[in-house]
Amino acid sequence: MYQLIGNVKSRALRVLWMLEEIGVPYEHVPAAPRSEEVLRFSPAGKVPVLVVDGVPISDSVAIMTFLGDRHQALTHTPGTIDRARQDSLTQAIVDEFDATLWTAARHSFVLPEEHRVPEIKESLRWEFERSQEKFVPRMAEDGPFLMGEEVTIPDILLAHCMGWAVNANFPVTEPFRDHARRMRDRAAFQRALQA
Repeated sequence: MYQLIGNVKSRALRVLWMLEEIGVPYEHVPAAPRSEEVLRFSPAGKVPVLVVDGVPISDSVAIMTFLGDRHQALTHTPGTIDRARQDSLTQAIVDEFDATLWTAARHSFVLPEEHRVPEIKESLRWEFERSQEKFVPRMAEDGPFLMGEEVTIPDILLAHCMGWAVNANFPVTEPFRDHARRMRDRAAFQRALQA
């Protein structure tokens, strides 16, 4: 059984959601970043951490990729063109949305106050909205999800980022609002929130 460490108000929600989508058993330890439970497995104190056979795996995207490959779920086969497209979407979401939101969070409450630059957030909001415009052509036209008819890892990542954006008062445009609503209506997401 997997052990997932990290609370739902963090990137651990992505992994919880994926575990619920693929229906595998897991134990959830809802620990906060830098807590004693986390530091035992992650010297940097970051969450999430997935413990597999006593081995910790960190970084939400790495964990999701591992789970997808291991269970052949929410992913395309490695080495295929569809997988390359999927990985490209995943990296674009991490680079354009996740990184921008994380930088804003760091300058809001993560960094020590003397190292925060609150003024940067307006530039980040502009960048976030611009990134959405550039991302739209990459979204599938032949289905409700990013790659068409089936949910894949990038769908979870994008929906998580858009929820984070709404909470941070970042602009979320269509079709991103619609995608996030559709994803958050999924039963697996609702179960993950309760974990």
